[in-house]
Amino acid sequence: MAYRLGVDVGGTFTDLMLAHDKTEEVFRVKTPSTPADPSEGVLIGVRRILKESGVSAAELDYVMHGTTVATNAVLEAKGARVGLITTKGFGQILHLARSQTPGPLAGWMIMIKPDPPAALEDTREADERMDAKGNVVDALNEKQVQALIEDLIESGVESLTVSLINSYANPAHERRIKELLTESHPDFPVTISSDVLPEFREYERTLTACMNSYVRPKVAGYIKNLESSLEDLGVSCPVNILRSDAGLMSLSLTQEKPVYGILSGPAGGVAGAIAVATRAGFDDILTFDMGGTSTDVALCENGRPTIARETELGHFRVKVPSVNVHSVGAGGGSIAHVPEITKALRVGPESAGADPGPACYGKGGDAPTVTDANVVVGHLPPSLIGGEMQLDVEAAKTAVAKIGEALGLDVHQAAQGILDIVNENMAGALRLVSVQKGYDPRDFALIAFGGAGPMHANAVAAIMGSFPVLVPPGPGLLCAEGDLVADFREEFAQTYIRTIDRAEAEEVVSTLRALGEDARGWLEREGIAADRQSVDYSVDMRYYRQGYEIPVTVSIEDLEKNGLELLAERFNEIHEQYYGYRMPAECEMVNLRAVGVGRVAHPQRPEAEQIGDADASAAIIDEHKVYFEGDWLPTQIYDRAKLQTGNKIEGPAVIAEYDSTTVVLDGYSAEVDQYLNILINPNRPNRPNS
Repeated sequence: MAYRLGVDVGGTFTDLMLAHDKTEEVFRVKTPSTPADPSEGVLIGVRRILKESGVSAAELDYVMHGTTVATNAVLEAKGARVGLITTKGFGQILHLARSQTPGPLAGWMIMIKPDPPAALEDTREADERMDAKGNVVDALNEKQVQALIEDLIESGVESLTVSLINSYANPAHERRIKELLTESHPDFPVTISSDVLPEFREYERTLTACMNSYVRPKVAGYIKNLESSLEDLGVSCPVNILRSDAGLMSLSLTQEKPVYGILSGPAGGVAGAIAVATRAGFDDILTFDMGGTSTDVALCENGRPTIARETELGHFRVKVPSVNVHSVGAGGGSIAHVPEITKALRVGPESAGADPGPACYGKGGDAPTVTDANVVVGHLPPSLIGGEMQLDVEAAKTAVAKIGEALGLDVHQAAQGILDIVNENMAGALRLVSVQKGYDPRDFALIAFGGAGPMHANAVAAIMGSFPVLVPPGPGLLCAEGDLVADFREEFAQTYIRTIDRAEAEEVVSTLRALGEDARGWLEREGIAADRQSVDYSVDMRYYRQGYEIPVTVSIEDLEKNGLELLAERFNEIHEQYYGYRMPAECEMVNLRAVGVGRVAHPQRPEAEQIGDADASAAIIDEHKVYFEGDWLPTQIYDRAKLQTGNKIEGPAVIAEYDSTTVVLDGYSAEVDQYLNILINPNRPNRPNS
């Protein structure tokens, strides 16, 4: 038997999905998260899903896990005390930073500069120096460095970072310092910057390496505890962690380089959305993941996510590859309020969280939230998670009525206002990843998931003109499914700064081939079969003397055939798409990159051999009036579990299922495709923005 288990830990719920590789067997479980120790919630969920499925722990072949342990350590400032060894004269590197301050215009006047992950008193300067070409200028003073190591460890640092100037060109000194530390303190965690980010720009490299050290002890403790607990349950299969770029990495690599998984959670949703959408025939999609606290959106083109080279986490921009996800503080728990000064309705970013949560949860919360507004207008049924959770409708009305009193509206008008505001906020996030990147959102389908995504997707798509809206089966657990379908992934890079006219194609191709061999070697060490291995190549490019780069995808065969002018042509095209113009300047290469990808087998999904009857009446479980944009409209309530392939539903309608609720607005219709996805489209092709 070949069973795969996907586990995604969120702030409110831990989602699990168990699937068989060869059959259509799928089991889903949603259990409350345990923030104090996330592994407890994972183990509770694992025990429950094994019991409900009748599958033994020994039958599991793979466990894939998306976790927010590293993310939370940074956001909550609960990481390790980090020691830093850098080159003599560069002890202030993390404090000099980039001299950039947030807006508005006078933002520098009110900015409170965050403390870097390694304090100045925990920073030491080593006697050594490399030049930018990797030549030794000053040899490493090993006796002095050994004294620095002992001094830092005795001072109480919990993790150590070594980031020397120009180590991207020659990492020999960094590696020797690591050897010295390992010889004297074998179990002490140490990160060298050339392992984490072998690229130029000393500040970004140092910050990323220090951030790795900052989260490393906490992540390592979590991984060891989880691994031990799973073994006690009888789980003997490999356990892999989802990376920020929607790839997988082993537990050993996770403990060594946890910074690669710092945005593990949102990446799982994007991976799952791509798998569902491409199977349904949609390669260009906007992902729309709305949870309790925030909404994560991303643009995916040609069946692939867009990968960013930097990730913003709290006050810091960490340079690790990650799915280009934009988050906005708009979720089911987002609190609505009316400021005294403006008297204008605002929604979020403050959230009621999971405890006490929205007023309708009945846990003592009394602030009006988006979830309460959905309950008031009837978009959200009073029974959730298959009847496990009952909502307090009267408490929701009482909370939302506060907004009505402040604005002079009745409770239903106030609830509709809350929904309108939050929908616009989420559409604004989608514009950032589409319109502001040169893409027309009307060319993309909108994939809705998360507990609240399908409830708002139709309204958001109407603003964006992005159709169809695709709601997969089990949308509230799609992040866990994303863990199951994510591929193994690792990057290998080398800084190579040359303008196109001063570079040799043969040298570029030779360097890319060498990086590709490194990627192949890593794939083999991970045990990936040869027929499931692939290597993708890209070059980070910019206009000469600019400060920011754009990755350009290329193949070695194309470079050999067309030369380096091909890179310049593609870079100019991308720059013009992003910014609306191209410059008559030389194009410059900055980094060469090879990405090793190890494809995993995807679980079988249900698929109908033929499209069935359009009549969906057998799935109707109720009918009553629901509030839509100022009108009470007769609305049929459907049980999604009873819908069949080919069924068509005319809006307005509400479709309820175990982990989410889908709302179909008036003037739109929904159809169930052969993969049991719900596809929502406007009835009239001349609707605005469609």
